[in-house]
Amino acid sequence: MITTTPSSRHATINGLTCRYLEWGEPDAPAIVLVHGLRSYARTWEPAARVLAVTHRVIAPDLRGRGESSWDPKRDYYVDAYVSDLEELTELLGLSSFALVGHSLGGAIGYTYAARHPDQVTALVVEDIGPGSSTSTDGADRILREMRETPPGFDCLEAVRAYWRRLRPDITDAALASRIENTVRSTDEGRYEWSLDMTGIAAARLAGDPAGPIDLWACVDALRCPTLVIRGARSDFLPRETCERMAQRQPSLRWAQVSEAGHYVHDDNPAEFIRLVSAFLGGGAP
Repeated sequence: MITTTPSSRHATINGLTCRYLEWGEPDAPAIVLVHGLRSYARTWEPAARVLAVTHRVIAPDLRGRGESSWDPKRDYYVDAYVSDLEELTELLGLSSFALVGHSLGGAIGYTYAARHPDQVTALVVEDIGPGSSTSTDGADRILREMRETPPGFDCLEAVRAYWRRLRPDITDAALASRIENTVRSTDEGRYEWSLDMTGIAAARLAGDPAGPIDLWACVDALRCPTLVIRGARSDFLPRETCERMAQRQPSLRWAQVSEAGHYVHDDNPAEFIRLVSAFLGGGAP
């Protein structure tokens, strides 16, 4: 019997505590879901419940988010996340699995799949491609939002207004999840971030000292079936980038989802789940 309530587990990964959620049967084909910059494992719950009917679904809280440790060194860069994922999959004994990633999680997905072509059986990337983080209106918007991140909030209504302003397309259910999983109450009755927003913002604004990951090289190196999902109202992944990726990489296809911006799985969850289910099930998106 498939349970819709995930198991919550913790492991020590690269010296930090990593919390990950699991749905489905342990002997089913595995899918790993990797969330975005200011997100958390539970953002995937609607999709994970559906995918768990046929798969073992694993969703980690990246370092600095959810119940995973904050990194005192503020190493919130792609290479560190990929290293964490390598350790987690080794710990779980995942010799092969499908990989799904949103935004930052998509950059992790491109990089991981390029480095481990014999391990990743299929890749789904949600609304990110080469150049998204450096040369798009969405990249400028995210940097502006990082600079303007408030240290905390006086009440839950202020938290709700903050996320609604940043995410006007978000569904009520996804907004409730975001409020529940990104802030916590203080003894003074205020609300503070439950993710390391200060460290994450500092890393994003400073840029990776090792330089940005070359996602074009990663796209060229892909050897698994790949689906890129773009939100029709996205300011982060241009349509032209999707077309160019598909021209360069024969194993890559892409689809566009209406009524969605950068957070396709939140803005139009039904269509996102349909696309991912069909793709991972072997059907055309």
